[in-house]
Amino acid sequence: MSHLFRFLDTDLGSRMLAQAAVVLLLGLLLAGCAGMPFGPKPEAADLVFYGENIYTVDESNADAEAVAVRGKEIVAVGTRREIECFEGDATRVVELGDHTLVPGFIDAHGHLGMAMQMLDLLNASSPPVGPMNSIDDIIEAVQATIEEDQIPPGGFVMAYGYDDSLLAENRHPNRDDLDRASTEHAVVMLHVSGHLATSNSRALEIFGLDESTEDPYGGVIRRRPGTNIPDGVLEETAAHLILAPMLAAGANVTPAAFAAQVHKAIAYNTSFGVTTIQDGASTVEMANGLRGVGAVRPLAVDVAVFPVFRAVDEAKSPAEVGFSQDYVNGVRVAGVKFVLDGSPQGRTAWLTEPYTEGPPGADADYVAYPMTPPAYYKKHVKRMLDAGVPILAHANGDAAIDLMIEGIDEALGGESKDHRSVTIHAQLARDDQLDEMLRLGIVPSFFAAHPFFWGDWHRKSFGDDRAMRISPLRSSLDRGVHFTIHNDAMVVPPNIMLLLEVAVGRKTRKGVTLGEDQRISFEDALHAVTLGAAYQYFEEDKKGSITVGKQADLVVLEKDAGAVPVDEISEVGVLETFARGVSVYSAP
Repeated sequence: MSHLFRFLDTDLGSRMLAQAAVVLLLGLLLAGCAGMPFGPKPEAADLVFYGENIYTVDESNADAEAVAVRGKEIVAVGTRREIECFEGDATRVVELGDHTLVPGFIDAHGHLGMAMQMLDLLNASSPPVGPMNSIDDIIEAVQATIEEDQIPPGGFVMAYGYDDSLLAENRHPNRDDLDRASTEHAVVMLHVSGHLATSNSRALEIFGLDESTEDPYGGVIRRRPGTNIPDGVLEETAAHLILAPMLAAGANVTPAAFAAQVHKAIAYNTSFGVTTIQDGASTVEMANGLRGVGAVRPLAVDVAVFPVFRAVDEAKSPAEVGFSQDYVNGVRVAGVKFVLDGSPQGRTAWLTEPYTEGPPGADADYVAYPMTPPAYYKKHVKRMLDAGVPILAHANGDAAIDLMIEGIDEALGGESKDHRSVTIHAQLARDDQLDEMLRLGIVPSFFAAHPFFWGDWHRKSFGDDRAMRISPLRSSLDRGVHFTIHNDAMVVPPNIMLLLEVAVGRKTRKGVTLGEDQRISFEDALHAVTLGAAYQYFEEDKKGSITVGKQADLVVLEKDAGAVPVDEISEVGVLETFARGVSVYSAP
């Protein structure tokens, strides 16, 4: 040992000791950077985020201070010191400061095709979505559209979003109202629910609806009191008699115009932070059209297409539906959709107990009706599940939810299968139905924006006992049910921040808390539109959290939405949206 001290006392020993200290320091720095002592510096990232407000939605790195992205993937998540070594000359460095980073929002249920067609139509919605407060407002807007767009006599005027529950008259505009706007033009208006429509006399004439027209299965042609003469308001499949040919005609555009519609609708969604979009009542033709657009210019985000089953040729095998687990140029057919009933706000949701207040003229025992024959649904849902094709089943009322569950239960036949069938909306789900969904592995996707948009209306329709349980989020969470939440855009805009606020606070327009015991935390609501929604799509290994190896779908928010008062969550702006590592939206 004395020999060693004599050596270190020499000039050579001092120099070697100093060099060793430098090497040790570099090793420590590299250990913090690359994760291995003396390891090589990693390949530079394209994008690096630093900040105190990062919601990873991943318990393994919940305290992350920094994120690195290379290409389409997240390559590192950790402390600032660990990520700094991923910086290169060309790396974009984002210092978040007071801003917040969250995973990209996943649309658990929506309608890209509706957005494509409706963004250019007359917006007949009431505030805050549109400007209409009365039927007179709508009539004036139709007349102004005819004049401004110079629509010739015999032409069509189509509008979307009118809401009888919010108009001053508290009723649907009928044919007589719309005739005041024009008798020379065909005027058709889509209800906010997407499940009803109203039209003027000229439109009814063009599409052949008169007193001799019978109600189709799953729909109602409303009549003038005491007669068989249509009053212009059409429910469910009856509305399809007019809407289907009109929308088909509107979709008959040039390939260039169709592509422009696609990219415009995608840009609209990304402005709200949405990085995976659903077309949840699609057609095979739409799927093919989206593939064609993507082949020319890959879509900026992923689009999951679910054709409505009636739009799929029954004679084809389930495999010919076109289902795929992989996105090609941003498009995949992710399954099929069944529509079992109507809408709560339209008072066509199918119930087991009567409405407290039903549509005009409804009997005291009115419970609405199914849209799809139960035997038809059960037969074909089994075909789909046997073939491994995921399904969505629109079911708002508890009678429709019963049918949805029965179909899945019978299709599985006691077999354990990871099918993740989705009950779309599930608004009036009972506790026993949540128990069954948990047992069968069904995922309810709740239209959780309802308490704000129609909570006051639901109290009239269903009474407080049922209305207070609309979208039973806390009951689902407490049971361990996998669930998601959605906006059903374009029924309401794809405003995820407002959706989160309503899921957390459940305040109605009048300020009533619609079910205090069904509120959930901000973190749980965020999970439902990120990792929870990725699970619904069988994509939890690729998306939904800020985790190494996952797709770099990210959103920068104006501030920490989890730290503001609940009624201010919707005011937190989306500053920038990244999809597959590329900035696809930046706030002006």
